[in-house]
Amino acid sequence: MPKFAFVYHGGKKPESPEEGEKVMAEWGAWYGSMGAAVVDGGGPAGMSQTVSNSGVAEDGGANPVSGLTIVEAADQGAACEMAKGCPMVKDGSGSVEVAEILQM
Repeated sequence: MPKFAFVYHGGKKPESPEEGEKVMAEWGAWYGSMGAAVVDGGGPAGMSQTVSNSGVAEDGGANPVSGLTIVEAADQGAACEMAKGCPMVKDGSGSVEVAEILQM
């Protein structure tokens, strides 16, 4: 079955421990709903740096990555349907880029 990278953009840090627990429960429920399709739960990402032939930019880029997950799905459409359940998508605080991991 094909694998897909869910690359997260946006989101927000919880403002309290209670909010943090609520957010983690939402992510846990979403991951649970996907079951064995979650190949690697990944996690949040720190500030990225962009490396190019002109040097290293330390500003996180135009659309900084906030985390990633690897899943298996029948096809791109099925993976996108799974991504719609992401807590950041549901609350409007972020987005999920869905890209197939091509086998070379």
